Amino acid sequence: MTTEPNSSPASPYLTHLNGRPATAGELAPLAFAGHAHFTAIQVRDGRIRGLDLHLDRLRSASEELYGRALPDDRIRELLRTALAGGPADLSLTATVCSREGEFTPADPGAELDVLVSTGPPANGPAGPLSLATVPYERPLPGIKHVGEIAKTYYPRRVARLGFDDAAFLDGRGRFSEASIWNLVFWDGASVVWPVADVLRGTMLGTVRRQLDRLGVPQTDREVTPADLPSLAGAAVMNSWTPAVPVHRIDTTPVPAAPDFTALLHRAHEAEPPVAP
Repeated sequence: MTTEPNSSPASPYLTHLNGRPATAGELAPLAFAGHAHFTAIQVRDGRIRGLDLHLDRLRSASEELYGRALPDDRIRELLRTALAGGPADLSLTATVCSREGEFTPADPGAELDVLVSTGPPANGPAGPLSLATVPYERPLPGIKHVGEIAKTYYPRRVARLGFDDAAFLDGRGRFSEASIWNLVFWDGASVVWPVADVLRGTMLGTVRRQLDRLGVPQTDREVTPADLPSLAGAAVMNSWTPAVPVHRIDTTPVPAAPDFTALLHRAHEAEPPVAP
């Protein structure tokens, strides 16, 4: 008999494939599939901040990887199905893939599948964090794709050196991202976004537009390790949280900036949550 991964009545969380409970047989071929993309969402009180950015992410990545995308209304329907009857607060991941095979020519008529899984809500670490720089550039940085070994390999490697996480430097020596985070800096007067090829996180997008609405100055510029002594604060952000403070990068201390991190949290809270 085929078993369903989320059939246990003890768990309030689920794994759906195309809107229905996924079976082990359906999930097995996807276990090591690397040609897929996803978005990670924190749901609170059944609502999502930056839902439009998550939909944009899935649509644009599907168009880039597969040459086509599912309608936003279909994605919203699948999100509603996954949230129905579940906890009001949870983590959700929506992954889009094609089961036609990774190493064969694409079939333009093949259906796209959507795997939606839910789990306990997450808020991220409290920090402050110490980051070690490593030279690394993500392939296809504008797409949140699966199978990125670097986001686990480098944090584990630098942890052996006493750091909390890794910050990536591109081929020009510029800060781009951290392992699973966007980087953001503070110069004492404005929020500084590092210029490099990066994945623009949905949290980054919501924070940026709300900072605009709050009238907070923002600057896009290249940031290198040599610039750190002139900066007044640093943080990382992802779908878990708008700000985890950073207190050291390599051997360079970063000033504590509680007003800066509070500002990023205020911007996030100003983003209206919506139901899918």
